[in-house]
Formats: sequence, C-alpha cells, structure tokens
Amino acid sequence: MGIRKYILQDWKANLANPTKGKYIVVLFRIAQLIVKRKVTKILFCWYLLLYRVFIEWFMCVELNWKTSVGGGFQLWHGSGVVIHPDTVIGANCSVRQCTTIGVKQDFSASGIVKAPVIGDSVDIGCNTVIIGDISIGDGVTIGAGSVVVKSIPAGAVAAGNPARILRNS
Repeated sequence: MGIRKYILQDWKANLANPTKGKYIVVLFRIAQLIVKRKVTKILFCWYLLLYRVFIEWFMCVELNWKTSVGGGFQLWHGSGVVIHPDTVIGANCSVRQCTTIGVKQDFSASGIVKAPVIGDSVDIGCNTVIIGDISIGDGVTIGAGSVVVKSIPAGAVAAGNPARILRNS
C-alpha cells in the first residue's frame, strides 16, 4: 500500500464525520507510518512529540501509534477516548466519545495483562468501557454507557452495566 493510500485509508469511512475525529485518525496513521522504520522514527521524532502533545493533551484522545487498527476506522466526537496500546481493533469499526478500551489490573503472579481484541465492523456507543482479556466478535453493536467485561459473540447487540447480550444473530 502506498504512503498516501495508507494515511488516507480511513478518510472515505469518515466523509460524513464533521468532527475532529477524522483528522485525529489521519494524524494517527502518519504516526504509525513514522514508527515503522528506525530512520523515520529518528528523523520525525519531532512529529511524534507533537502528536502526543496535540492529540493527547489538547484533543483528549489517547490513541497510541502502537495500537493495531484496521482500515475504515471512525472516531466520532473524538474527546475523552482512551485506547490501550495493546488493543487490536478490526476494520470498519466505529468508536464514539468518552470510550475506554483497556486492561484490568492483574494481581496474579504472572502479572501479564491483555487488552481486548475487537473484530471487524463493530459499533461502540459513547461512554462505553471495554476492559480485560476479552474478544468482541465481528458485527457487534455495543450500546451507549455499557461496561463490557466478558467476550461478546459475532453479530450480537449488547448493552448495560455489566453488558448483557440483548440480541444475538
């Protein structure tokens, strides 16, 4: 994939998005491209610093360039979003404001914590919390204000605190 195509892989999915989310995603893709090679990482370390300051401090979105995100990613009303760097997000996913995707505190002897794995075409409502070593299947819809602590199968609709499956296809 060419550089321009890589950077703009989410633009088409965000055409109807009038908010700052589409710009955050483009800046995220540029940062991902920079960290792929040691040379560009050194040459563009200034960009990575500006990315951190601008996106995290001013835009209030923690979207680390280490996060694996598929194409067609939508970030609606990008504010108050926290996504753990080890999270894997599939293609054509939509995340709304005030969403947290992260890990649970693990007090076991191993100390290993794993972030969620989110499938393709998942729609995550605003003010949602997804935490722990769980997987969200393809085509899942998660309602606003949900707290997801257990895996959700593909095609399901889930909502609530804790999230319950309301409809399963």
